[in-house]
Amino acid sequence: MHHHTMLKPLTGLFFTLSFFLASCDRVEPIHTIVGFAQGTTYSIKFWQPEFEPDNIHEIQRLVDDEIARIDQLISNYRDDSVIAAFNQMKIANRPIQLDAEILALLDKAEQVYQQSNGCYDPTIKPLFDLWGFKDKTLAIPPEKTLTHTLDAIGFDRFIRQGDTFTKPHPQMTIDLSAIGQGYAIEQLATLLSQQNIHNYLIEIGGEMLISGAKPDSKPWRIGIERPAPNSQTFDEVIELVGTGPLAVMTSGTYRHYYDKDGKKYSHILDPRTGKPVEHDTVSVVVLLNDATYADAWSTALLCLGSEAGMTVANNANIPAIFYRLNNDNSQNNALIRLTSHAINQDNAPWRIE
Repeated sequence: MHHHTMLKPLTGLFFTLSFFLASCDRVEPIHTIVGFAQGTTYSIKFWQPEFEPDNIHEIQRLVDDEIARIDQLISNYRDDSVIAAFNQMKIANRPIQLDAEILALLDKAEQVYQQSNGCYDPTIKPLFDLWGFKDKTLAIPPEKTLTHTLDAIGFDRFIRQGDTFTKPHPQMTIDLSAIGQGYAIEQLATLLSQQNIHNYLIEIGGEMLISGAKPDSKPWRIGIERPAPNSQTFDEVIELVGTGPLAVMTSGTYRHYYDKDGKKYSHILDPRTGKPVEHDTVSVVVLLNDATYADAWSTALLCLGSEAGMTVANNANIPAIFYRLNNDNSQNNALIRLTSHAINQDNAPWRIE
């Protein structure tokens, strides 16, 4: 009897020790969930110590519910979203009430609108439709029609009071698609944190947010595609240093342009002129801890192009990489890579290879 009681604590200790050793050797698995979001696909890779694999279905359900909720709020592709209801009200000079969440998003949109000198503009949709981009075609509008459409463009023309927006022109609309993916990613990151998951890579349609590290303590790495037609090679790799979060948002025209009578038209419209941009910047990558801002800024800087965009990015302290076509014809497909000051900041939370 006496011996027996002596053995008990030892056995317990032995098991604790062997379990501890085993758990040191065992690298936690990375879990992946995939699905559809905002007309494209999403993928989330995550891990956390002691995560119960059975809980993955619950995480997937929460993610899909949140994506559906955001869609119902800001989607331009469904007639029953909150933003669609606002857009369908073709009334001028009457205050229209807006949802608090949309108002908060519009605050961010307005900040980028102002700082980008109006190159990012959530009222752009009528121009988009006018040029036929909605149907993925190109219809060059007559100058008169263009001038008429421009009357309904300009985010600063809205009159905002409290939780209402007033349209000075009945055709004015709000399109949040240029920050929708960033916002959805941001919300999913919050959701994962609430589930005590802090190591993840969230991707919606190629836009990403990374946090923490991989289970083996190696950093998350993101490949940025070389922006050239038909290219799938990775041009550079961005690695997260520190814990993040870090959003990596890319806007690019290299897959989307229209040829008409030997002239190339970009699918990026400048809301200030109402016409496709004519500069040679084909892609912009923005690195920020806020995915919503990063998404809006990548759109804004691509509209501005590397010359004007570089000045704006440096003034606003935005870490951005611009890719511009090299038009001296010496090398086919050669690209010029330019970076804003903030990309090369000391103690940056990223490393670029």
